[in-house]
Amino acid sequence: MRDDYFRIGEARAHELGNRGPLRFTAAGAVHPDILAAYWRHGFYVLEDVLGAEELGDLDTELAALLDRAPAGPDTDLDRQGRRAFGDAFATPVFAFGKPLSDPYGGTDANFGRHPAKMSEPTPADDAPSHTVYFVNGILQVMDSCLRLYAHPELLKVTEAINGADFTPFADSIWIKEPGLGTSVAWHQDGTTHWDHPRWDQGIHGFNFMAQLCRTTPENALWVVPGSHKLGKIDIKAQVEAHGSDRLPDAVPMLCAPGDVAICNRQALHVSFANTSADRRVSVVFGFHRLDAVRNVEKRRPNGDPVVYDDERIHQRSRVIQVAIDARAQRFPDEVPYRYLPFVGEEDDNRWSEHTRRTVLKDYNLLNLGI
Repeated sequence: MRDDYFRIGEARAHELGNRGPLRFTAAGAVHPDILAAYWRHGFYVLEDVLGAEELGDLDTELAALLDRAPAGPDTDLDRQGRRAFGDAFATPVFAFGKPLSDPYGGTDANFGRHPAKMSEPTPADDAPSHTVYFVNGILQVMDSCLRLYAHPELLKVTEAINGADFTPFADSIWIKEPGLGTSVAWHQDGTTHWDHPRWDQGIHGFNFMAQLCRTTPENALWVVPGSHKLGKIDIKAQVEAHGSDRLPDAVPMLCAPGDVAICNRQALHVSFANTSADRRVSVVFGFHRLDAVRNVEKRRPNGDPVVYDDERIHQRSRVIQVAIDARAQRFPDEVPYRYLPFVGEEDDNRWSEHTRRTVLKDYNLLNLGI
């Protein structure tokens, strides 16, 4: 019998009214009902955005990539004894965790934004010692992800939320293998702007989450609706007050393969360890408002200072224009998105082996994290 928390959460998720196909007005604008529901709840599930061909590209390429992943966190060989993929990049491509563990909760990781430890179920006796739960720098290792990044209808949504001069955040793939997938403790994504004089409910941007598998209450991301409006939440106090990591107001983000969810980065959210028989694979890529990142000063996780000046923003944003051209080459019958900051610079940002080396290689070192 299904756990009551999951059963009740699923029913409440379907009652919110924040899901449906991606719709546009006669003038070509994102339908205002979608935007209203997004801003009301902090997330929205766009149904059936990705077609079978694009999903097939993503599935096939991800399977090939994981086949070349290191066999574990302490080896540079894959499971067949070959040199593993990924040593050409400045940051690790794959992240490993112990099955059903919580790698972040109660630690200083990610600027300490996961203050409360999750429960950690006991994995099966035959479970491997580690599982891949995260793929980093996906636009340089999977061409299908680069093309997805430039989906013209999704970029119209980005423009509607963040303005036509929107900028990138970061991107990754989160993987929850059946019976193995790690949890991600309760958190809000934003780390810099909570006391900003012009703070508002969208200042930390949003993430798209494209789903390659069906998500269920047991393996899905859970979100507290409306929490993006509340400012910085004392997460540890909330968990302690309820005596559990199952916060009562949360609902699961339920999706089918090909659905793409929008999630506000200020929303309080979590994912539980995946004890279910269902795999979850979420391709995550985010965007900011230009005014939220321009000239921001912060420190990297290693303590080094960084300033998001116009040069850095422009260089990181080149990836969007290269992705637009890559998608146009793969899907020539689509009308490409017109990205305002690069109008007139299209010829300098065509998708080619040259831009793979000069624009995409280690592009994620320039991510704009706030």
